[in-house]
Amino acid sequence: MAPNKKMTTLGRIALFAAALKWGISFVVLKNILDNISPLYILAIRFSGAALILLPACIGRKIDKAHIGGGMIMGAALFLAYASQTYGLNYTTPGKNAFLTAIYCIIVPFLYWIYMKKRPDRFNAIAALICFIGIGFISIDGDMRIGLGDSLTILGGLFFAVHIVITAKVVEGRSPGVLAMLQFATVGFISAAGAFLFEPFPVTATTQDWLSILFLTVVCTAGCLSFQAFGQKYTPPSQASIILTLESVLGALTSVLLMYEVLSLRLLIGFALTFAAVMISETKPGFLGKKR
Repeated sequence: MAPNKKMTTLGRIALFAAALKWGISFVVLKNILDNISPLYILAIRFSGAALILLPACIGRKIDKAHIGGGMIMGAALFLAYASQTYGLNYTTPGKNAFLTAIYCIIVPFLYWIYMKKRPDRFNAIAALICFIGIGFISIDGDMRIGLGDSLTILGGLFFAVHIVITAKVVEGRSPGVLAMLQFATVGFISAAGAFLFEPFPVTATTQDWLSILFLTVVCTAGCLSFQAFGQKYTPPSQASIILTLESVLGALTSVLLMYEVLSLRLLIGFALTFAAVMISETKPGFLGKKR
């Protein structure tokens, strides 16, 4: 196998591995929430991830711009993960996975506000389809969206905000240092909030702590590395499709482990939301048009 082809294959495998682990993480996190509150989970998960990345940052330039940028990114990431994790308390892992994926639809519109770069017609079509998909997934018999789904959608919005902020902050700065600083920021804010507002997890089991270790090492620090390696050898349009499989794998894991009853209405909602993400990410290529 030629070196370039070999690295391309390895890059795709790394992206699939990241999507798989992130998809599994929704069910893992759901199980932990029975005994450990959201802020304690986030405090341990992101403080641990920051410590794992710290050795790679030793000796690198860390100036005020890096610290300020990392803190801003971390604040946005905290709001995203806190909303998503609290939402998971009140909804299923499958819904949580798919509704979080709406950040792909929101990002172009935030860029429009921030960078004056107007979304194209594919973004508009994707937004409309996504809106309908959310209705199928979230609206109950009383024509209301539940608390868990609402918080998850809010989390998707904050993930989109984080992406836009990151695109600006990372210019001319070290991504590795920024990643470590933003993780440390999420860990610090979460720890402070947990200490002030949530009970210490005295009922946590050994399995719970092992699950948090998995989230910290594999799903946070590890998947970040896999994503960075994979995207180095994979075109952005293909990488985005592979990473979006996180939502599909999250829902599939939820169904297999009996957290989800896959009704026709829910299946239609998942399909519409996934189609919307594909249209937004791949644009004309998704519809088979020639470049």
